[in-house]
Amino acid sequence: MPPARRKLIVVSNRGPAGYARDADGRRVVRRGGGGLVTALRSLVAEHDVTWVASAIGAEDRAVAAESGEAGTVETARDGSRYRLRLVIHERSAYDRFYNVAANPTLWFLQHYLWDLPAAPNVDHGLHRAWDEGYEPVNRNFADVVTAELETEPEATVFFHDYHLYLAPRLVREAVPGASLAHFVHIPWPQPDLWYVLPERLRFAVHEGLLANDMVGFHTERWRRNFLHSCEEIAGAQRRGDDELDFGGRRVLVTRHPISVNARELEEQAASETVRAAGAEIAARRPERLLLRADRTDPSKNIVRGFLAFELYLDAHPEAHGRVGMLALLDPSRLDIPEYAEYLGAIQRTARAVNERFESGDWTPIDLQIRDDFAHTLAAYKQYDVLLVNAIFDGLNLVAKEAPLVNERDGAVILSENAGASEELAEWALTVNPFDVRGQAEAIHAAFELDAGERRARVEGIRDHVLRHDLKAWIDGQLTDLDGIGARSERTTA
Repeated sequence: MPPARRKLIVVSNRGPAGYARDADGRRVVRRGGGGLVTALRSLVAEHDVTWVASAIGAEDRAVAAESGEAGTVETARDGSRYRLRLVIHERSAYDRFYNVAANPTLWFLQHYLWDLPAAPNVDHGLHRAWDEGYEPVNRNFADVVTAELETEPEATVFFHDYHLYLAPRLVREAVPGASLAHFVHIPWPQPDLWYVLPERLRFAVHEGLLANDMVGFHTERWRRNFLHSCEEIAGAQRRGDDELDFGGRRVLVTRHPISVNARELEEQAASETVRAAGAEIAARRPERLLLRADRTDPSKNIVRGFLAFELYLDAHPEAHGRVGMLALLDPSRLDIPEYAEYLGAIQRTARAVNERFESGDWTPIDLQIRDDFAHTLAAYKQYDVLLVNAIFDGLNLVAKEAPLVNERDGAVILSENAGASEELAEWALTVNPFDVRGQAEAIHAAFELDAGERRARVEGIRDHVLRHDLKAWIDGQLTDLDGIGARSERTTA
Protein backbone atom coordinates (compact mmCIF):
# COMPACT_ATOMS: atom_id res chain seq x y z
CA MET A 1 0.00 0.00 0.00
CA PRO A 2 1.56 3.35 -1.03
CA PRO A 3 2.33 5.90 1.68
CA ALA A 4 -0.35 8.50 2.39
CA ARG A 5 -0.05 11.96 0.91
CA ARG A 6 2.18 14.08 3.13
CA LYS A 7 3.94 17.39 3.36
CA LEU A 8 7.52 17.18 2.10
CA ILE A 9 10.36 19.69 2.08
CA VAL A 10 12.73 18.53 -0.65
CA VAL A 11 16.21 20.06 -0.43
CA SER A 12 18.79 19.90 -3.24
CA ASN A 13 21.42 22.21 -4.65
CA ARG A 14 19.78 22.38 -8.07
CA GLY A 15 16.03 22.77 -8.28
CA PRO A 16 13.34 21.57 -10.68
CA ALA A 17 13.02 25.00 -12.28
CA GLY A 18 15.25 27.96 -13.05
CA TYR A 19 14.62 31.41 -14.46
CA ALA A 20 16.03 33.42 -17.35
CA ARG A 21 15.09 36.21 -19.75
CA ASP A 22 14.16 35.54 -23.37
CA ALA A 23 15.19 37.64 -26.37
CA ASP A 24 12.34 40.07 -25.66
CA GLY A 25 13.39 40.51 -22.06
CA ARG A 26 10.50 38.50 -20.63
CA ARG A 27 11.05 36.16 -17.71
CA VAL A 28 10.82 32.49 -18.66
CA VAL A 29 10.83 29.33 -16.56
CA ARG A 30 13.11 26.48 -17.56
CA ARG A 31 12.68 23.02 -16.13
CA GLY A 32 15.78 21.72 -14.42
CA GLY A 33 17.64 18.77 -15.89
CA GLY A 34 19.72 15.91 -14.57
CA GLY A 35 18.77 12.55 -13.15
CA LEU A 36 18.23 13.75 -9.59
CA VAL A 37 15.78 16.52 -10.48
CA THR A 38 14.00 14.30 -13.01
CA ALA A 39 13.56 11.59 -10.41
CA LEU A 40 12.36 13.88 -7.64
CA ARG A 41 9.84 15.63 -9.88
CA SER A 42 7.63 12.57 -9.41
CA LEU A 43 7.24 13.49 -5.75
CA VAL A 44 5.16 16.55 -6.55
CA ALA A 45 2.42 14.47 -8.18
CA GLU A 46 1.61 12.55 -5.01
CA HIS A 47 2.68 14.80 -2.13
CA ASP A 48 2.49 18.44 -1.03
CA VAL A 49 6.00 19.58 -1.84
CA THR A 50 8.01 22.64 -0.99
CA TRP A 51 11.31 22.44 -2.87
CA VAL A 52 14.31 24.33 -1.50
CA ALA A 53 17.20 24.89 -3.92
CA SER A 54 20.00 27.32 -4.70
CA ALA A 55 19.36 30.49 -6.68
CA ILE A 56 22.13 29.91 -9.20
CA GLY A 57 21.67 32.41 -12.01
CA ALA A 58 20.97 36.14 -11.93
CA GLU A 59 17.28 35.70 -12.69
CA ASP A 60 16.98 33.01 -10.00
CA ARG A 61 18.34 35.52 -7.50
CA ALA A 62 15.89 38.16 -8.71
CA VAL A 63 12.95 35.76 -8.27
CA ALA A 64 14.19 34.75 -4.82
CA ALA A 65 14.49 38.38 -3.74
CA GLU A 66 11.01 39.21 -5.05
CA SER A 67 9.22 36.20 -3.62
CA GLY A 68 10.97 36.09 -0.24
CA GLU A 69 9.71 33.55 2.28
CA ALA A 70 6.51 32.99 0.30
CA GLY A 71 8.42 31.36 -2.53
CA THR A 72 6.82 30.81 -5.92
CA VAL A 73 4.27 28.26 -7.09
CA GLU A 74 5.39 26.31 -10.15
CA THR A 75 3.90 23.58 -12.33
CA ALA A 76 5.61 20.29 -13.10
CA ARG A 77 5.51 18.58 -16.49
CA ASP A 78 2.43 16.57 -15.51
CA GLY A 79 0.54 19.64 -14.27
CA SER A 80 1.21 19.07 -10.56
CA ARG A 81 1.80 22.21 -8.51
CA TYR A 82 4.60 22.69 -6.01
CA ARG A 83 6.15 25.56 -4.09
CA LEU A 84 9.73 26.59 -4.87
CA ARG A 85 12.01 28.41 -2.41
CA LEU A 86 15.26 29.60 -3.90
CA VAL A 87 18.13 30.28 -1.51
CA ILE A 88 20.41 33.23 -2.25
CA HIS A 89 24.09 32.65 -1.44
CA GLU A 90 26.90 35.17 -1.48
CA ARG A 91 28.56 34.58 -4.84
CA SER A 92 32.11 33.95 -3.68
CA ALA A 93 30.79 31.58 -1.00
CA TYR A 94 28.83 29.59 -3.59
CA ASP A 95 31.88 29.45 -5.86
CA ARG A 96 34.01 28.01 -3.04
CA PHE A 97 31.19 25.67 -2.04
CA TYR A 98 30.61 24.28 -5.53
CA ASN A 99 33.91 24.61 -7.37
CA VAL A 100 36.34 23.76 -4.55
CA ALA A 101 34.66 21.85 -1.71
CA ALA A 102 31.76 19.91 -3.26
CA ASN A 103 32.96 18.81 -6.68
CA PRO A 104 36.78 18.67 -6.84
CA THR A 105 36.89 17.43 -3.23
CA LEU A 106 33.85 15.43 -2.08
CA TRP A 107 32.90 14.21 -5.57
CA PHE A 108 36.47 13.16 -6.34
CA LEU A 109 36.89 11.43 -2.98
CA GLN A 110 33.62 9.52 -3.24
CA HIS A 111 34.36 8.36 -6.79
CA TYR A 112 37.91 7.21 -5.93
CA LEU A 113 39.30 9.68 -8.48
CA TRP A 114 42.33 11.08 -6.70
CA ASP A 115 45.87 10.14 -7.69
CA LEU A 116 46.97 10.15 -4.07
CA PRO A 117 50.75 10.61 -4.59
CA ALA A 118 49.93 13.85 -6.37
CA ALA A 119 46.49 14.97 -5.18
CA PRO A 120 44.84 16.35 -3.24
CA ASN A 121 46.97 18.92 -1.51
CA VAL A 122 44.81 19.99 1.41
CA ASP A 123 46.03 23.54 1.53
CA HIS A 124 44.74 26.86 2.79
CA GLY A 125 42.45 27.06 -0.24
CA LEU A 126 40.46 23.97 0.69
CA HIS A 127 40.18 24.93 4.36
CA ARG A 128 38.99 28.37 3.32
CA ALA A 129 36.53 26.90 0.81
CA TRP A 130 35.09 24.73 3.57
CA ASP A 131 34.87 27.51 6.15
CA GLU A 132 33.78 30.29 3.81
CA GLY A 133 31.88 28.27 1.21
CA TYR A 134 30.64 24.80 2.11
CA GLU A 135 29.64 25.65 5.68
CA PRO A 136 27.90 28.98 4.92
CA VAL A 137 25.95 27.54 2.00
CA ASN A 138 24.81 24.59 4.12
CA ARG A 139 23.84 27.03 6.87
CA ASN A 140 21.80 29.06 4.39
CA PHE A 141 19.90 25.93 3.43
CA ALA A 142 19.42 24.95 7.07
CA ASP A 143 18.07 28.40 7.95
CA VAL A 144 15.45 28.21 5.20
CA VAL A 145 14.45 24.66 6.14
CA THR A 146 14.17 25.67 9.79
CA ALA A 147 11.89 28.56 8.83
CA GLU A 148 9.74 26.21 6.77
CA LEU A 149 9.42 23.82 9.72
CA GLU A 150 8.18 26.66 11.91
CA THR A 151 5.06 26.90 9.72
CA GLU A 152 4.87 23.20 8.74
CA PRO A 153 6.26 21.29 11.75
CA GLU A 154 4.77 17.99 10.59
CA ALA A 155 6.60 18.08 7.25
CA THR A 156 9.32 15.55 6.43
CA VAL A 157 12.60 17.04 5.19
CA PHE A 158 14.24 15.11 2.34
CA PHE A 159 17.87 16.21 1.77
CA HIS A 160 19.75 15.10 -1.32
CA ASP A 161 23.35 14.40 -2.16
CA TYR A 162 26.87 15.49 -1.30
CA HIS A 163 26.27 19.23 -1.45
CA LEU A 164 24.31 19.22 1.80
CA TYR A 165 26.13 16.99 4.28
CA LEU A 166 26.24 19.65 7.03
CA ALA A 167 22.68 20.96 6.82
CA PRO A 168 20.88 18.13 8.68
CA ARG A 169 22.88 18.71 11.88
CA LEU A 170 22.11 22.43 11.77
CA VAL A 171 18.41 21.75 11.31
CA ARG A 172 18.44 19.11 14.06
CA GLU A 173 20.00 21.60 16.49
CA ALA A 174 17.29 24.15 15.72
CA VAL A 175 14.34 21.71 15.53
CA PRO A 176 15.21 18.61 17.59
CA GLY A 177 11.98 16.78 16.77
CA ALA A 178 12.14 17.26 12.98
CA SER A 179 11.73 14.27 10.67
CA LEU A 180 14.87 14.29 8.49
CA ALA A 181 16.01 11.97 5.72
CA HIS A 182 19.01 12.21 3.39
CA PHE A 183 19.66 10.32 0.16
CA VAL A 184 23.25 10.09 -1.11
CA HIS A 185 23.21 9.60 -4.88
CA ILE A 186 26.93 8.94 -5.38
CA PRO A 187 29.18 6.11 -4.12
CA TRP A 188 30.18 5.95 -0.48
CA PRO A 189 33.84 4.89 -0.34
CA GLN A 190 35.50 2.61 2.18
CA PRO A 191 36.52 4.27 5.48
CA ASP A 192 40.24 4.53 4.68
CA LEU A 193 39.64 6.99 1.85
CA TRP A 194 37.96 9.47 4.19
CA TYR A 195 41.28 9.79 6.02
CA VAL A 196 42.55 11.84 3.09
CA LEU A 197 40.50 14.70 4.54
CA PRO A 198 41.56 16.46 7.75
CA GLU A 199 39.81 15.11 10.83
CA ARG A 200 37.49 18.07 11.32
CA LEU A 201 36.20 17.83 7.74
CA ARG A 202 35.64 14.08 7.65
CA PHE A 203 33.99 14.14 11.08
CA ALA A 204 31.71 17.02 10.04
CA VAL A 205 30.51 15.04 7.02
CA HIS A 206 29.61 12.01 9.11
CA GLU A 207 28.17 14.01 12.00
CA GLY A 208 25.97 15.92 9.59
CA LEU A 209 24.54 12.81 7.98
CA LEU A 210 24.04 11.08 11.31
CA ALA A 211 21.70 13.91 12.36
CA ASN A 212 19.09 12.41 10.02
CA ASP A 213 16.50 9.83 10.99
CA MET A 214 17.27 7.93 7.80
CA VAL A 215 20.16 7.89 5.30
CA GLY A 216 19.67 6.14 1.96
CA PHE A 217 21.94 4.75 -0.78
CA HIS A 218 21.45 3.07 -4.15
CA THR A 219 23.28 -0.15 -3.36
CA GLU A 220 24.12 -2.50 -0.55
CA ARG A 221 27.80 -1.85 -1.28
CA TRP A 222 27.57 1.89 -0.58
CA ARG A 223 25.26 1.32 2.39
CA ARG A 224 27.71 -1.12 3.96
CA ASN A 225 30.63 1.27 3.46
CA PHE A 226 28.68 4.04 5.16
CA LEU A 227 27.92 1.89 8.19
CA HIS A 228 31.62 1.03 8.53
CA SER A 229 32.86 4.58 8.13
CA CYS A 230 30.36 5.93 10.67
CA GLU A 231 31.64 3.40 13.19
CA GLU A 232 35.29 4.16 12.51
CA ILE A 233 35.25 7.91 11.94
CA ALA A 234 32.33 9.14 14.03
CA GLY A 235 32.28 6.46 16.73
CA ALA A 236 28.69 5.44 15.96
CA GLN A 237 27.49 2.10 17.34
CA ARG A 238 25.88 -0.56 15.15
CA ARG A 239 22.41 -1.81 16.02
CA GLY A 240 21.73 -4.89 13.95
CA ASP A 241 22.20 -4.73 10.19
CA ASP A 242 20.67 -1.37 9.37
CA GLU A 243 20.80 1.01 12.33
CA LEU A 244 23.38 3.20 14.04
CA ASP A 245 23.33 4.83 17.45
CA PHE A 246 24.90 8.28 17.54
CA GLY A 247 24.47 11.24 19.85
CA GLY A 248 21.61 9.63 21.76
CA ARG A 249 19.64 8.97 18.58
CA ARG A 250 19.12 6.03 16.25
CA VAL A 251 19.64 6.33 12.48
CA LEU A 252 18.21 3.93 9.89
CA VAL A 253 20.52 3.23 6.91
CA THR A 254 18.70 1.93 3.83
CA ARG A 255 19.20 0.73 0.26
CA HIS A 256 16.81 1.95 -2.42
CA PRO A 257 18.19 1.96 -6.00
CA ILE A 258 16.75 4.85 -7.97
CA SER A 259 14.90 4.18 -11.20
CA VAL A 260 13.22 6.00 -14.08
CA ASN A 261 9.74 7.18 -14.99
CA ALA A 262 9.13 4.69 -17.79
CA ARG A 263 5.95 6.30 -19.10
CA GLU A 264 7.51 9.76 -19.31
CA LEU A 265 10.62 8.36 -21.01
CA GLU A 266 8.56 6.45 -23.59
CA GLU A 267 6.46 9.54 -24.32
CA GLN A 268 9.59 11.61 -24.88
CA ALA A 269 11.09 8.89 -27.10
CA ALA A 270 8.00 8.97 -29.32
CA SER A 271 8.15 12.75 -29.85
CA GLU A 272 8.67 14.36 -33.23
CA THR A 273 11.97 15.89 -32.06
CA VAL A 274 13.34 12.46 -31.19
CA ARG A 275 12.07 10.95 -34.45
CA ALA A 276 13.86 13.67 -36.42
CA ALA A 277 17.08 13.07 -34.48
CA GLY A 278 16.67 9.34 -35.10
CA ALA A 279 16.46 9.88 -38.84
CA GLU A 280 19.71 11.83 -38.69
CA ILE A 281 21.45 9.01 -36.80
CA ALA A 282 20.03 6.35 -39.12
CA ALA A 283 21.35 8.18 -42.17
CA ARG A 284 24.90 8.18 -40.77
CA ARG A 285 25.09 5.00 -38.72
CA PRO A 286 27.28 2.06 -39.67
CA GLU A 287 25.98 -1.49 -39.83
CA ARG A 288 26.60 -1.98 -36.10
CA LEU A 289 26.44 0.81 -33.52
CA LEU A 290 28.24 1.01 -30.18
CA LEU A 291 26.83 3.81 -28.03
CA ARG A 292 28.43 5.94 -25.30
CA ALA A 293 26.01 8.42 -23.72
CA ASP A 294 27.15 10.26 -20.61
CA ARG A 295 28.45 13.44 -19.06
CA THR A 296 32.13 14.27 -19.51
CA ASP A 297 32.86 13.69 -15.82
CA PRO A 298 36.21 11.96 -15.13
CA SER A 299 34.29 9.26 -13.22
CA LYS A 300 32.55 8.14 -16.41
CA ASN A 301 35.77 6.55 -17.77
CA ILE A 302 35.24 7.69 -21.34
CA VAL A 303 38.92 7.67 -22.29
CA ARG A 304 39.34 4.00 -21.32
CA GLY A 305 36.19 3.22 -23.28
CA PHE A 306 37.77 4.75 -26.38
CA LEU A 307 40.98 2.80 -25.77
CA ALA A 308 38.98 -0.41 -25.42
CA PHE A 309 37.28 0.29 -28.75
CA GLU A 310 40.72 0.86 -30.27
CA LEU A 311 41.86 -2.57 -29.01
CA TYR A 312 38.68 -4.12 -30.40
CA LEU A 313 39.33 -2.61 -33.84
CA ASP A 314 42.95 -3.73 -33.64
CA ALA A 315 41.92 -7.32 -32.93
CA HIS A 316 39.02 -7.44 -35.41
CA PRO A 317 39.86 -5.95 -38.78
CA GLU A 318 36.64 -7.48 -40.11
CA ALA A 319 34.80 -4.81 -38.07
CA HIS A 320 36.45 -1.93 -39.90
CA GLY A 321 33.86 0.03 -41.82
CA ARG A 322 31.05 -2.02 -40.27
CA VAL A 323 31.18 -0.99 -36.60
CA GLY A 324 31.22 2.53 -35.22
CA MET A 325 31.03 4.18 -31.82
CA LEU A 326 28.65 7.10 -31.32
CA ALA A 327 29.76 9.10 -28.27
CA LEU A 328 27.12 11.59 -27.15
CA LEU A 329 28.67 13.50 -24.28
CA ASP A 330 27.13 16.26 -22.22
CA PRO A 331 29.84 18.78 -21.19
CA SER A 332 30.04 18.90 -17.41
CA ARG A 333 31.47 21.39 -14.86
CA LEU A 334 34.00 22.88 -17.25
CA ASP A 335 34.74 25.73 -14.81
CA ILE A 336 36.61 23.15 -12.73
CA PRO A 337 40.13 22.51 -14.11
CA GLU A 338 40.05 18.73 -13.64
CA TYR A 339 36.87 18.46 -15.69
CA ALA A 340 38.15 20.73 -18.47
CA GLU A 341 41.38 18.72 -18.63
CA TYR A 342 39.46 15.46 -18.87
CA LEU A 343 37.38 16.80 -21.73
CA GLY A 344 40.63 17.58 -23.53
CA ALA A 345 41.81 14.00 -22.95
CA ILE A 346 38.53 12.70 -24.38
CA GLN A 347 38.98 14.76 -27.54
CA ARG A 348 42.64 13.81 -27.96
CA THR A 349 41.96 10.09 -27.54
CA ALA A 350 39.06 10.08 -30.01
CA ARG A 351 41.21 11.94 -32.53
CA ALA A 352 44.05 9.44 -32.14
CA VAL A 353 41.77 6.45 -32.68
CA ASN A 354 40.17 8.03 -35.71
CA GLU A 355 43.49 9.00 -37.26
CA ARG A 356 44.70 5.44 -36.87
CA PHE A 357 41.70 3.61 -38.33
CA GLU A 358 39.44 5.89 -40.38
CA SER A 359 39.12 5.22 -44.08
CA GLY A 360 36.83 6.50 -46.80
CA ASP A 361 33.61 7.73 -45.23
CA TRP A 362 34.03 5.58 -42.09
CA THR A 363 35.03 7.39 -38.89
CA PRO A 364 35.35 4.92 -36.00
CA ILE A 365 34.37 7.33 -33.20
CA ASP A 366 31.67 9.91 -33.89
CA LEU A 367 32.27 12.25 -30.95
CA GLN A 368 29.52 14.80 -30.28
CA ILE A 369 29.83 17.05 -27.26
CA ARG A 370 26.55 18.79 -26.57
CA ASP A 371 23.61 18.84 -24.19
CA ASP A 372 20.83 17.33 -26.32
CA PHE A 373 18.69 14.73 -24.58
CA ALA A 374 16.40 14.29 -27.59
CA HIS A 375 19.41 13.21 -29.64
CA THR A 376 20.47 10.87 -26.85
CA LEU A 377 16.99 9.31 -26.71
CA ALA A 378 17.12 8.75 -30.45
CA ALA A 379 20.47 7.00 -30.05
CA TYR A 380 19.05 4.88 -27.22
CA LYS A 381 16.56 3.48 -29.72
CA GLN A 382 19.21 2.51 -32.25
CA TYR A 383 22.24 1.06 -30.49
CA ASP A 384 23.34 -2.55 -30.90
CA VAL A 385 25.65 -2.35 -27.88
CA LEU A 386 25.61 0.17 -25.04
CA LEU A 387 28.87 0.78 -23.16
CA VAL A 388 28.57 1.92 -19.52
CA ASN A 389 32.06 1.54 -18.04
CA ALA A 390 32.14 4.07 -15.18
CA ILE A 391 35.09 3.96 -12.77
CA PHE A 392 32.57 4.20 -9.92
CA ASP A 393 28.96 5.37 -10.07
CA GLY A 394 26.28 5.71 -7.43
CA LEU A 395 23.89 4.05 -9.86
CA ASN A 396 23.97 5.16 -13.54
CA LEU A 397 20.53 5.77 -14.98
CA VAL A 398 21.69 5.37 -18.59
CA ALA A 399 21.87 1.60 -17.98
CA LYS A 400 18.17 1.65 -17.07
CA GLU A 401 16.89 4.30 -19.48
CA ALA A 402 18.39 3.06 -22.72
CA PRO A 403 17.12 -0.56 -22.69
CA LEU A 404 13.56 0.65 -22.06
CA VAL A 405 13.32 2.37 -25.45
CA ASN A 406 15.88 0.42 -27.52
CA GLU A 407 14.41 -1.11 -30.69
CA ARG A 408 17.26 -3.44 -31.70
CA ASP A 409 17.52 -5.77 -28.68
CA GLY A 410 20.74 -3.98 -27.82
CA ALA A 411 23.20 -5.55 -25.39
CA VAL A 412 24.51 -3.67 -22.34
CA ILE A 413 28.15 -3.70 -21.22
CA LEU A 414 28.15 -2.55 -17.60
CA SER A 415 30.94 -1.67 -15.16
CA GLU A 416 30.96 -3.81 -12.05
CA ASN A 417 31.56 -0.56 -10.12
CA ALA A 418 28.39 1.10 -11.37
CA GLY A 419 25.65 0.83 -8.78
CA ALA A 420 23.26 -0.48 -11.41
CA SER A 421 25.34 -3.65 -11.71
CA GLU A 422 23.95 -4.80 -8.35
CA GLU A 423 20.54 -5.04 -10.04
CA LEU A 424 21.33 -5.68 -13.71
CA ALA A 425 24.44 -7.89 -13.77
CA GLU A 426 22.31 -10.96 -14.55
CA TRP A 427 21.39 -9.52 -17.95
CA ALA A 428 24.41 -7.31 -18.76
CA LEU A 429 27.96 -8.16 -19.75
CA THR A 430 29.85 -6.90 -16.70
CA VAL A 431 33.39 -5.56 -16.98
CA ASN A 432 36.16 -4.23 -14.79
CA PRO A 433 36.36 -0.52 -15.71
CA PHE A 434 40.16 -0.49 -15.50
CA ASP A 435 40.62 -3.59 -17.68
CA VAL A 436 40.78 -2.12 -21.15
CA ARG A 437 41.46 -5.49 -22.78
CA GLY A 438 38.51 -7.00 -20.92
CA GLN A 439 36.26 -4.23 -22.21
CA ALA A 440 37.49 -4.80 -25.77
CA GLU A 441 36.66 -8.49 -25.43
CA ALA A 442 33.23 -7.61 -24.03
CA ILE A 443 32.52 -5.36 -27.03
CA HIS A 444 33.25 -8.29 -29.35
CA ALA A 445 31.20 -10.71 -27.23
CA ALA A 446 28.26 -8.30 -27.15
CA PHE A 447 28.17 -7.94 -30.91
CA GLU A 448 28.36 -11.73 -31.34
CA LEU A 449 25.46 -12.63 -29.03
CA ASP A 450 22.79 -14.59 -30.87
CA ALA A 451 19.38 -13.04 -31.36
CA GLY A 452 17.65 -15.13 -28.71
CA GLU A 453 20.12 -14.24 -26.00
CA ARG A 454 20.06 -10.57 -26.92
CA ARG A 455 16.28 -10.56 -26.64
CA ALA A 456 16.30 -12.41 -23.31
CA ARG A 457 18.85 -10.03 -21.82
CA VAL A 458 17.09 -6.82 -22.79
CA GLU A 459 13.71 -8.17 -21.72
CA GLY A 460 15.20 -9.07 -18.35
CA ILE A 461 16.42 -5.50 -17.84
CA ARG A 462 13.12 -4.00 -18.99
CA ASP A 463 11.05 -6.23 -16.74
CA HIS A 464 13.20 -5.40 -13.73
CA VAL A 465 13.11 -1.64 -14.35
CA LEU A 466 9.35 -1.62 -14.91
CA ARG A 467 8.75 -3.58 -11.70
CA HIS A 468 11.18 -1.41 -9.72
CA ASP A 469 10.22 1.96 -11.12
CA LEU A 470 10.63 5.49 -9.86
CA LYS A 471 7.40 5.39 -7.86
CA ALA A 472 8.63 2.26 -6.07
CA TRP A 473 11.88 4.09 -5.20
CA ILE A 474 10.00 6.98 -3.64
CA ASP A 475 7.36 4.84 -1.91
CA GLY A 476 10.02 2.56 -0.42
CA GLN A 477 11.75 5.42 1.32
CA LEU A 478 8.56 6.99 2.60
CA THR A 479 7.41 3.61 3.90
CA ASP A 480 10.71 3.26 5.77
CA LEU A 481 10.19 6.69 7.28
CA ASP A 482 6.67 5.73 8.36
CA GLY A 483 8.12 2.68 10.06
CA ILE A 484 10.51 4.79 12.07
CA GLY A 485 7.65 6.58 13.82
CA ALA A 486 8.70 9.27 16.22
CA ARG A 487 12.33 8.33 15.85
CA SER A 488 13.58 11.76 16.79
CA GLU A 489 12.25 11.13 20.30
CA ARG A 490 13.87 7.73 20.67
CA THR A 491 17.03 7.32 22.66
CA THR A 492 19.45 4.46 22.72
CA ALA A 493 18.58 1.65 25.08
